[in-house]
Amino acid sequence: MTIAPVAVIGGGLAGITTAIALAEAGCPVTLYEARPRLGGATYSFQRGGLTVDNGQHVFLRCCTAYRGLLERLGGTALVGLQNRFDVRVLGKAGRSGRLRRAALPGPLHFVPALAGYRLLGPGDRIQALRGSLALSRLDPADPALDSVTFGNWLAAHGQRTPVREALWDLLAVAALNTGVEEAALGPAVKVFKTALLGRPDAADLGIPLVPLGELHDTAARAAIAGRGGTVRLSAKVTAIEPGPAVIVDGARINASAVVVATRHEQAAKLVPAAAAPGRDAWSALDASPIINVHALYDRPVMRLPFVAVTGSPVQWVFDKTRVAGLGEGQYLAVSVSVADTWIDRPTADIRESFVPALRSVFPAAREARMTDFFVTRERRATFRQAPGSGVLRPRSATRWPGLYLAGAWTDTGWPDTMEGAVRSGLHAARLAKGHMRQQESRS
Repeated sequence: MTIAPVAVIGGGLAGITTAIALAEAGCPVTLYEARPRLGGATYSFQRGGLTVDNGQHVFLRCCTAYRGLLERLGGTALVGLQNRFDVRVLGKAGRSGRLRRAALPGPLHFVPALAGYRLLGPGDRIQALRGSLALSRLDPADPALDSVTFGNWLAAHGQRTPVREALWDLLAVAALNTGVEEAALGPAVKVFKTALLGRPDAADLGIPLVPLGELHDTAARAAIAGRGGTVRLSAKVTAIEPGPAVIVDGARINASAVVVATRHEQAAKLVPAAAAPGRDAWSALDASPIINVHALYDRPVMRLPFVAVTGSPVQWVFDKTRVAGLGEGQYLAVSVSVADTWIDRPTADIRESFVPALRSVFPAAREARMTDFFVTRERRATFRQAPGSGVLRPRSATRWPGLYLAGAWTDTGWPDTMEGAVRSGLHAARLAKGHMRQQESRS
């Protein structure tokens, strides 16, 4: 008897992970992606002979599920991972600080970094240490933390504005795509406790050394096909029916199980109400945008591979020269999270603000000639991780046997990150495999 493949809908990291895990287990699987590529919100495109990533994506050493996916993609050598967390932070008026963990057991490994953080005065450094200790005592799984903002908690624990701007907001905005005044306390605790206050090496930063499309599209397609799975690109799934079955480009295709690994807005439209009566709650998960400002110069203007910036519209800056294939000059990508202010602004307006901001951050840019400037936008980059969002995140299983959800927006225990997406895909694959075993035992 021929076994119908598992249908995985959506070719982002959650769908890729699901398909690979099922194929590795010997399950027939077909991944359907409406776009002509895999990768979801992590992709590359061509511009003027360069390979451009839509945005800068980083991971941490504690992102064990994502690192496991990289191994399956054959991409371990295609990323760089710090030996020790080390971030240079540029402030106003030419001031700078450095956050570098010490070779001490956690959470003591960050005490010297905070104690010597020159963007904060001595009193604020002490308050930052006290805040870190208080944060380490919280449980990110405590549902009460979903109703409190991180900003209110920081204020209640003596974290003044300078500490928030130069430390907490600097890191929270990048990790959560939500500012401290709006972010729910639970996801913030998860990030800081796991990455900065846990294992000493947990926060070591990892950055792709090749275009995202090479990792999450080309390598992902090869990994799925190499394990016996099938990838169908430009294939739009418009409905899910009992059976289960999927309607793909107007044709009904039976499936052993279905995993919906799309964005939450799309999933709410695809999944039948009978399978998930609470699907309207997913639509209530608001979205938070990210823009990336791409600035090319005729000469190098930044010496480090990346820096963080405070007190400026510039947030994090990455040197993309080699990854993009630029032969001369320097290519900087500025990642701007919580980009509500910028997402609808014309590129000319963004340029008017960011060109002088970059000159202020990098004095060498004042003498350099800008050879190109453009902006990439992700209007719905993540869901907005504000108070009340935690209870809206669904579990993977639905009321229909054989129909499951995957995506960083599901209840993974992690914020909306690449790690959360991969974990959701692994969990959905386990559920789908269990369903298939049950069906086989009954036949």
